Amino acid sequence: MQVAEFFSKYNFQQDVDAESLLEEFDRQMTAGLGDTPKSLKMLPAYLGVDKPVPSEKPIIVLDAGGTNLRVAVVWFDAAGKARIEDFRKHPMPGTTGETLGDAEFFGKFAEYLEPVALRSDKVGFCFSYPAEISPSLDGRLLHWTKQVAAPGIVGKMIGSGISAALRKTTGRKLTLCMLNDTVATLLAGMSAGMARGYSSYVGFILGTGTNIAYIEANEKIKKVEELPAGRSMVINVESGSFDGAPRSRFDEIMDAGTMDPGVGVFEKMISGAYIGGLGLTVLQCAAREGLFGKAVADVMLGWKNLSTKDFDDFVANPFIIGTKFDEAPLHEDDRRLIMDLGEPVFLRAASLVAVNIAATVLRSGAGHDKLHPVCINIDGSTYYKTRSVFFKSRVEQGMREILAPRGVHFETVCVDDSPMIGAAVAGLIA
Repeated sequence: MQVAEFFSKYNFQQDVDAESLLEEFDRQMTAGLGDTPKSLKMLPAYLGVDKPVPSEKPIIVLDAGGTNLRVAVVWFDAAGKARIEDFRKHPMPGTTGETLGDAEFFGKFAEYLEPVALRSDKVGFCFSYPAEISPSLDGRLLHWTKQVAAPGIVGKMIGSGISAALRKTTGRKLTLCMLNDTVATLLAGMSAGMARGYSSYVGFILGTGTNIAYIEANEKIKKVEELPAGRSMVINVESGSFDGAPRSRFDEIMDAGTMDPGVGVFEKMISGAYIGGLGLTVLQCAAREGLFGKAVADVMLGWKNLSTKDFDDFVANPFIIGTKFDEAPLHEDDRRLIMDLGEPVFLRAASLVAVNIAATVLRSGAGHDKLHPVCINIDGSTYYKTRSVFFKSRVEQGMREILAPRGVHFETVCVDDSPMIGAAVAGLIA
């Protein structure tokens, strides 16, 4: 069986129908902004970008994500460059092996904030967990991810809880402005572009997972009543849940073996937590179909997992040493075959990413004047560190192929410490 026949049997298509996908993204974004949502949640962030970011004004920043909670004071100079002071890193409450009750959980935040509580009366809070943001810029925790052990906090308003705990211990009343990490990435791009004159902003993350945020006109956000006319708001698309991309049999097999089958199906086609698993599925199916010799097939069929890094490193350099592939007795034909099987996985992912970003740029309606392009701030290790198929370059080329014929101009930027910088912007302009 040839590789092309193998991919056809499993309904895997390396080439993406960009125009059809753009239409489906737009259709689902419209639905998510209205009363008939499909797979895109389109969560309002209740933050606009029509206010300038004040300079020389400090704000306290919290960045909660993974196992770390970062605390700092941030201010922007006249050129828009962020200055970070009093930086401290602490364990994220609930990740140190003990289960925390409400008082202990919020009390830990108050303890960490106390040393900087006199620096500002506002806190920009990047909260990288599923939360419903309210018009007051507080956030209700929907559920925990990343193994946080604080079950009583689910359903609670996080910002209010932290503020009350801090007031109890210090007497200081601080107002917390909550946002998620993708919205923060967008706002960090705004801070970097203060002197550039961009027409709009997009924030995109491709790391362990994926998501995107953009700016939408208020009149198109039908599910929120009485928004001010003539203004706009950042929308958290939650694009990892998009279900409009054609899935192969490989995707279905890999998805069925995850802890949450049917959830985040787009994320499972492009992000760092899953590309390795998808690659393993392709290789094991190929082994069962007889594309590899018995000795190599037996080793691959015994693998329980394959990291995205090992898969990417080998596809980029099939003679690399130090990956899981060292376990298999590979000849040159095997190495060539693994490349032939792996490259299409990364090529399809790059095309899907390009369509995802381009869809939100088009949705913004901006970028038609090359003097004022759309600023796309991109964050995430998968985007920048994937070596196979010149991944980053292919994504940007795909975006150009979609947007240039439509007369839409864009620039990509990479802002260090985007979650903290974006949280500072949010707190200053809210």
